[in-house]
Amino acid sequence: MPYKRLNISGAQTEILSWVSHELSDEEKAMLRNVSRLPCVFKHIALMPDAHLGIGSMVGSVIATKKAVIPAAVGVDIGCGMAAVKTPFKSIVLEGKLKKLREEIEDAIPVGFDEHKRPQKEAEEWEGWKAFKKLHKGVQDRFDKAMKQLGTLGGGNHFIEVCLDTEDNVWLMLHSGSRNIGKELAERHIQTAKQLHRLSDLPDKNLAYFIEGTKEFKDYWHDLDWAQAYAMKNREIMLKRLIEVFSKVVNKGEPFQTELIVNCHHNYCAKEKHFGEKVYITRKGAINAEAGRFGIIPGSMGTKSYIVRGLGNPQSYNSCSHGAGRKMSRAQAKKKFSVKDLEMQTLGVECRKDKGVLDEIPAAYKDIDEIMRNQSDLVEIVAELKQVVCVKG
Repeated sequence: MPYKRLNISGAQTEILSWVSHELSDEEKAMLRNVSRLPCVFKHIALMPDAHLGIGSMVGSVIATKKAVIPAAVGVDIGCGMAAVKTPFKSIVLEGKLKKLREEIEDAIPVGFDEHKRPQKEAEEWEGWKAFKKLHKGVQDRFDKAMKQLGTLGGGNHFIEVCLDTEDNVWLMLHSGSRNIGKELAERHIQTAKQLHRLSDLPDKNLAYFIEGTKEFKDYWHDLDWAQAYAMKNREIMLKRLIEVFSKVVNKGEPFQTELIVNCHHNYCAKEKHFGEKVYITRKGAINAEAGRFGIIPGSMGTKSYIVRGLGNPQSYNSCSHGAGRKMSRAQAKKKFSVKDLEMQTLGVECRKDKGVLDEIPAAYKDIDEIMRNQSDLVEIVAELKQVVCVKG
């Protein structure tokens, strides 16, 4: 689907949209507010899975000149996906799905849990050298951050075993920078709000840092660190997931992986677009530059996609980060029952209790429609269907 130019009354920056649903007044107001910021560059790109966020829409790509909006990056800094294609076919999973889920849950802490002691890979991470330069408000979080490196978290974070349409087994996971990323984000967002007369902003959650200031430098340092932490977090979990999978289906023997993808979908990076260096905030979007592999997950009962970017300049080389929610967590819990969850996750080895009811597939948009709406942004490499899903 080609993009549309949105006509939103009062918007001061062009908005290009790949969204097919009719935008609500609240969504239009959110886009209008972002468009009025003096630091926004050229246009805002709205991905097909876009929905309401805090300050700006999840699924929006915002380019800024000499400024960064910390609340637009969000509190789950560096959240993203990792996946690996194994050389195995589905036959190796027969009769082992429950055991596989239990072994994954034993090996990788989920929810608020953490490792009892730091993982060897966590202790050896180079990033700890910069910890003392992080915001002073997180200096007492060192031990916790080290123990959480290599853990899943809760919410919509997950670990899955999937099959593609050619019967190949894939391992996949979704997580970010855990509590340390959240703590850093919240502190810097508060600092940004204190720098502005909030009455001068269209929304207090759009307070921004200006390049060249101490506050910008401090935030950029901590943002970069948290994004590296998130990437390492997924790397460690993926390694542990491969070990567990090998133990259950391959007698612990190592195997050659065929493709590994590890990508952020909640982050900011300095890039060159339309001949100028700008800060690109992908708030629920991934880098889809030409040839780059990415991951677009659906819900816990539908499908996910491995994609290759087409490098569409109008989207700032971006695409959607998933299916996107169509109803809030509270709405999902109110509307659906555990029986509904059981029906919608039929054939998937996963939790089927009220603790994950807010993640029921029907709470998300149709992933196939999302993919159709961004055929000019990515090409599909593999279509995956989960058979095991672990949630926090």
